[in-house]
Amino acid sequence: MEETLPLSIIHVNKSLVFTNRLHILLHSIALCFLFYYRLCFFFQNSKTRETPLLPYLLVFSSEIFLSFVWILDQSFRWNPIKRTVFPERLPENDKLPNIDVFICTADPTKEPTIDVMNTVLSAMAMDYPPEKLHVYVSDDGGSSITLNGMKEAWKFANWWIPFCTRYRVLCRCPEAYFSNSENDSDDLTKNVEFIADKRMIKEKYENFKKDIMRLKEDQDHFGDTSGITSQNHPSIVEVIQENSSGEIEQVKLPLLVYVSREKRPSHPHHFKAGALNALYRVSAVISNSPYTLVLDCDMFCSEPASARQAMCFHLDPKISTSLAFVQFPQKFHNISKNDIYDSQHRSTYKVLWQGMDGLDGPLLSGTGFYIKRESLYRNYKIKDTGFELQKYIGSSNEFIKSLKKNCTPNLVNVGNALPIEETLILASCNYENGTKWGTEVGFLYGTVCEDVHTGIMLNCNGWNSVYCDPPKPQFLGNSATNLNDLLIQGTRWSSGLLENGLRKVCPLLNCPLKVSLLQRLSFTYITCFPLFCLPLWCLAIVPQICLLSGVSLYPKVSEPFFYMFAFIYVSAQTKHLFEVLSTGGTLRTWIIEQRMWMIRSIACHLYGFLDFLMKEIGLREASFMPTNKVKDEEQTMLYQMDKYDFRTSNMFLVPMVSLITINIFCFIIGIYRVLFVGELDKMFIQLFLMAYIIVVNYPIIEGLVIRKDKGRISPSVVVTSNVLATIITCVLYPFIRKV
Repeated sequence: MEETLPLSIIHVNKSLVFTNRLHILLHSIALCFLFYYRLCFFFQNSKTRETPLLPYLLVFSSEIFLSFVWILDQSFRWNPIKRTVFPERLPENDKLPNIDVFICTADPTKEPTIDVMNTVLSAMAMDYPPEKLHVYVSDDGGSSITLNGMKEAWKFANWWIPFCTRYRVLCRCPEAYFSNSENDSDDLTKNVEFIADKRMIKEKYENFKKDIMRLKEDQDHFGDTSGITSQNHPSIVEVIQENSSGEIEQVKLPLLVYVSREKRPSHPHHFKAGALNALYRVSAVISNSPYTLVLDCDMFCSEPASARQAMCFHLDPKISTSLAFVQFPQKFHNISKNDIYDSQHRSTYKVLWQGMDGLDGPLLSGTGFYIKRESLYRNYKIKDTGFELQKYIGSSNEFIKSLKKNCTPNLVNVGNALPIEETLILASCNYENGTKWGTEVGFLYGTVCEDVHTGIMLNCNGWNSVYCDPPKPQFLGNSATNLNDLLIQGTRWSSGLLENGLRKVCPLLNCPLKVSLLQRLSFTYITCFPLFCLPLWCLAIVPQICLLSGVSLYPKVSEPFFYMFAFIYVSAQTKHLFEVLSTGGTLRTWIIEQRMWMIRSIACHLYGFLDFLMKEIGLREASFMPTNKVKDEEQTMLYQMDKYDFRTSNMFLVPMVSLITINIFCFIIGIYRVLFVGELDKMFIQLFLMAYIIVVNYPIIEGLVIRKDKGRISPSVVVTSNVLATIITCVLYPFIRKV
């Protein structure tokens, strides 16, 4: 019997694994010497030792915390792998499973309708049998602009999809395709028929965009007379299915469904997780596909092959029974060459997710994943009685029936009105009352990082995942390209991750023993890394203020332990540089990542931590604001010029500028002490630490004293920061000297 060829294979870079493990060993030995050096301090005579106890304890505590986080971080480097898929080995089209596509949008102002419709069109045009593809759009804002925009998109799809199919177009997002002439092969550019068709399709696309803009202008001019608001509207479910134009042949298009779940001010709506759960219920009685692709509204399908690539894993008999989802990396089309805000998250998708793939699989990333419908129902579908099921998933008989079928006929197409009536109930805000939705069934509630929470619990329940990172990006989106959006987004993520790490899950302690130790370490790192803010604030203040009074917290250059501290620093930086260069980065990328690590930790991680604490003690409720996707030409120009745009809230800028001010002031005093007191041997490490902080964060200094454009740091921030820096120094200086 001929052996079936595999649908995917795993590549293990043995030299990389060896290098990583050797580095872990050597760095761990150095950390042991560091702890030995620090602990020896406590055995000295308290009357004769020169260093005060309090600053020593603070710095030692910071080093312990950073070392613990480093240990957690090494779980990603223990067994990194890569995968290759073979879509050509999949079964014939008629044997492929159905796929539902979920696209979530919430605000047509911050998430422009034309961008959302481009995502919709790219999903409808994927290289997959159209009768097996069903596209659902969740409009949490209940906006008529989105609904009417989908109707216009359906009309344009009758032209766009046949064009893509006929000429095997790879980039199937219209906006991306028409904005880049390099999307066409050389053979097509010489084809007269293709050129004429492309010109015609482009004209229709321009008209399509004008129609979308007209919808927005009419809304702005006449207003919404229905009384519907984004937080107060009934459930709406509509199948977009109009007759196509007679100008072209009739084509088969994927099913397109508009869903706006009911929202009332008196009912919690649970943000994106609530919207996805509503889509899961609605789609179950319409298409009930066994697999679902989840996309953000700005994350369009850049390549049409992602569905077939995902099926190479889901249809693999060796892993499919325990496979919950296939995660693709988030990549972005609006990133500049140098990516000054580290918006591409290189370390996450090139190091962390690949490392987790070598364990039990990565976590959900919120978008770009193909998930098995069954995995989110846990094991409740196998219960015998309808009464037992109703306690978990609600009272809808149609929905309960869907659990016993892998795929139902498309009842909408045969004129049966029952599914639409039932979907309105399934999308109502009262349907989940008294059920386990959001706690044990579906995407989990209680945090704005529902993807991380759900991914961890899937793994705890015995499901695995895989990471697919093909050479060409399958999905491209818009990333934050200004400091304000980046820090707001980072604050929201930090708060949500800490909710998972410290309250919801606590992976290191609460995950079942069947979850491997390395996997638990990786979960703990991801959910707790915002706590970086605590040791970084300490190391950005305490050694600096100690230097003012000549207090040394580190060994002298002439002492043997100096080389141990130097080795730890060089080891960490060299490993980071190696990872950056080996994953396509540059020396400048290496510096930018360190800078943004400091900025995020000092600003958004701090506020995310405070936000988490306030929610824990009941002073604040969870909230979610979508990132602004509207382009700002001035901000874009600064970004392309590699200029940081410091037009953000003072609450973010003041801490950063205050710490830079303290470090510059103390560095100047340190230079004085070196030149006139002769303390270079004693204070070298503290001086080097300040110089490192100042050099890495030079753009902040540039924004303070050099730049004159609108993106500079405003004088009011400088004044407030100087006052705060003075207060911190004056309060801590005498206190640290005495204790």
